[in-house]
Amino acid sequence: MSLTEKPRQLDTRDDLDALTESDDVVLVDFYTKGCTLCQSIEPIVGNVARATTATVAMCNPQTDLDLVDEYDIRSVPTLLLFENGEVVGRLAEGFQGTQAVVEFVTENSSAERVE
Repeated sequence: MSLTEKPRQLDTRDDLDALTESDDVVLVDFYTKGCTLCQSIEPIVGNVARATTATVAMCNPQTDLDLVDEYDIRSVPTLLLFENGEVVGRLAEGFQGTQAVVEFVTENSSAERVE
C-alpha cells in the first residue's frame, strides 16, 4: 500500500506500467489540458489520494497516444482503477464528487479508507 498526498504525474505507458507494477491499487485520472471537467475533478482525485490507500496518478493520454487505444479512452476525464496491474474499474461519467470517487475505489478494489 502506498499513501500519497497528491497525485503523481505520468507521461508515458512506461510510467503507467511501472506504477501499476509497483503499487497494488492505482487510480489513474486520464485528462487533457483545457478540459474544464478535468480541471474540476483534479482536486477530487487529490482528495481521494488522501482519503484512501490507493495510489493516485494523472495522465494526459495525448503525451502517449497508444494509451488512448489500449485503455479505450473515449472521453475525459476517465478514471481507471488498477489492482495488481489489471483494470478493475472505469468511471467515465463526467464530474464526480469526492465521496463518489472514494466509494468507486473502495468498492472495486482492496483499497481502504484512511480515517
